[in-house]
Amino acid sequence: MKKILVTGGCGYIGAHTIIDLMENGYHVISVDNNSRSSTRLLEGIEKISGKKIKNYKVDLCNFDDTHAIFQENDNITGIIHFAAFKAVGESVEKPLLYYENNLSGLVNLLKCVEEFEVPYFVFSSSCTVYGNPDHIPVTEDTPTKPAESPYGSTKQMGEVIIKDFTKATTTKTVLLRYFNPAGAHPSALIGELPLGNPSNLVPAITQTAIGKLPQLLVYGNDYPTRDGSNIRDYIHVSDLARAHTLALKYMMDGKNKSACEIFNLGTGNGVSVLEAIEAFEKMSGVKLNYKIGPRRPGDVIAIYANNDRAHAELGWDTHYSLDDIMLTAWKWELKLKEDEKLFSGKNIELN
Repeated sequence: MKKILVTGGCGYIGAHTIIDLMENGYHVISVDNNSRSSTRLLEGIEKISGKKIKNYKVDLCNFDDTHAIFQENDNITGIIHFAAFKAVGESVEKPLLYYENNLSGLVNLLKCVEEFEVPYFVFSSSCTVYGNPDHIPVTEDTPTKPAESPYGSTKQMGEVIIKDFTKATTTKTVLLRYFNPAGAHPSALIGELPLGNPSNLVPAITQTAIGKLPQLLVYGNDYPTRDGSNIRDYIHVSDLARAHTLALKYMMDGKNKSACEIFNLGTGNGVSVLEAIEAFEKMSGVKLNYKIGPRRPGDVIAIYANNDRAHAELGWDTHYSLDDIMLTAWKWELKLKEDEKLFSGKNIELN
């Protein structure tokens, strides 16, 4: 079995990708310092797969500790790199934290890739690299514009670092530009688990609906869009996870046309914030308490993907709809509440 290292494996997308990798016959190990995550999703992975995942509680910004993982596992075939801070708003407030964590961790990891001659590397990039695009949907050839946030800048810089690294080594790389991951595993055993107040829309919606948050704030309704709210491309996390397994197989099968390739991962459909709220209300039967607030610094007006290249080259497709995203996210939120009820020993009936 080929061994794959998943960085950020205790996180939202990392955990779902581990499931997909295991279902396709890979041996997976994880590294996650749990600064923005917990081991709860690893427990969910074990329940789904029946197998325990080895996680190294290591900060990639510490080179010696990172290097020790590779010394212990000198037969790693591929790496999928998720580990990074990802909150747009926080990155505006704390830019140096984001530049230090996201870039130094990547550089340390690539030093080990080079030394231990790891042949395949997949990078978790983002549609934020496009900035505020002149035309949508964006393709992989759409010119990148200045990022709207330090988070977006770290993804742009990360791509440059990997492209330059690829030119100087034999490692093959794939850069996957995500749009907006959402939803949860159909089993409701793993899902998005933000620490503190969520920065992403869908967990903010479900936490408001279940009463964890008193009200949802919609950041602006005066954008030049069809209803004034931001437009995004919401993609189910299980569809997104599948693309990482396909990207590894693509490189392992020698199908890559160049040493470093880029793929958009989105549904190709733009959905506004207000439309997303409407979809949740329809699928859950819960009326959401929300209000319109001011714009949030760092937010792009509207963006969604042209995903033709991923379809054609990776053989990737999306299987979950916006309704599926909202339903699985809601089931996950209900499961969290049920687990809390069982843990506390209280008999609270779920609505």
